[in-house]
Amino acid sequence: MTQSVVVQVGQCGNQVGCRFWDLALREHAHVNKKGLYDEALSSFFRNVDSRESDGGAHVVGGRIQHLKARAVLVDMEEGVVNEILQGPLREMFDSTQLLTDVSGSGNNWAVGHMTYGSAYREQIVDKLRKAAEHCDCLQCFFLIHSMGGGTGSGLGTRVLSLLEEEFPEVCRIVTSIYPSAEDDVITSPYNSVLAMRELTEHGDCVLPVENQSLVNIVDKIKHMSHSGKPGSAVKRDSTIISGQGGLSGAEKPFDAMNNIVANLLLNITSSARFEGSLNMDLNEIAMNLVPFPRLHYLVPSLTPLYTLADVCVPTRRLKPVLPFVSWNQEGWKTGLCSVPPVGHSHALLALANNTCVKLTFMELRERFIKLYRKKAHLHHYLHVDGMEQSCFSEAISSLSSLIEEYQHLDATKGTLMPDAPRLRIAR
Repeated sequence: MTQSVVVQVGQCGNQVGCRFWDLALREHAHVNKKGLYDEALSSFFRNVDSRESDGGAHVVGGRIQHLKARAVLVDMEEGVVNEILQGPLREMFDSTQLLTDVSGSGNNWAVGHMTYGSAYREQIVDKLRKAAEHCDCLQCFFLIHSMGGGTGSGLGTRVLSLLEEEFPEVCRIVTSIYPSAEDDVITSPYNSVLAMRELTEHGDCVLPVENQSLVNIVDKIKHMSHSGKPGSAVKRDSTIISGQGGLSGAEKPFDAMNNIVANLLLNITSSARFEGSLNMDLNEIAMNLVPFPRLHYLVPSLTPLYTLADVCVPTRRLKPVLPFVSWNQEGWKTGLCSVPPVGHSHALLALANNTCVKLTFMELRERFIKLYRKKAHLHHYLHVDGMEQSCFSEAISSLSSLIEEYQHLDATKGTLMPDAPRLRIAR
């Protein structure tokens, strides 16, 4: 069984990561009734109970104990990490996995990438190496971060480049939360575009998740569940309604949004954690879905996001034939896992490498240009050691080049060859 390490950077990255660990524990406890440490658990957890020579663990309060998450938690503002360490998941992490500061990055990519990236480089590498040493067969690093702030975008992408430098043969899958146009961080277009260049250069696969899309999904489900209409009540253990995810205090507005992203990661890794009729290796995601190295932005779609309390979800209808685009005629991989997410009878995750991400990137470029044309807030970045104005021009040039590559593929939509392969779905 292969193992993966989750690297959580910044406030958003650690909040989403916390949801992932909480839901993963629930999922394993639901399947592993005897509480024994097995291969499924070893993919993302390691057993540290030396008293149990047979590698077993026991269940207390519904959770398998004596486990440590295969994770590295990084944040230059210690609030969220401290909250995790005071919550029900506190035993899952130790000091060798944590790196925090107190001042934060001030919503400045340059501070996170240049200042903290240089100051903490050796400590970050050391913690990554120790996490890797606990793996018998390290297959993948999952990096979780946001694009709009300073630590997630700046230090997060610095960590990504360190992963490529230190572990060039290990797959790097990045989950990136993109800010909405109404983001309250005024410099988020700068941070996002500067981070985009790093993601394009150093990631194997990037799963872009738009913050506004998460807001829309949660609002739609809450509106439906509070409408009072018959058959619209949402089960309490559905995806968006399942507790705090190891954080203490009252439920926050973004808990449900983070929960959706955590479930996305659970679904991606299910074949790596459980048996199935058609298991999928995580390395095969990039191998099958990324025909061009720079165009590795995979759009995720997940269903169901909730389960109605008194309605059985019907079996999905599949098209009997699916045509392939001319530029990616063999880009298909299927994984079938026998264990659905807790609270659901079934689930489906689709990762699509298509040109629809171009619109998000174009909107981001427009917001960047609007700020950059006025040179607004530029001095905050240029005062950081190692940061030059050329970094901005290189970043926007990289993004424009990426958009052009997608536009070029868009232009081939109507040129599907008659003999292009088609996938036939067995019914």
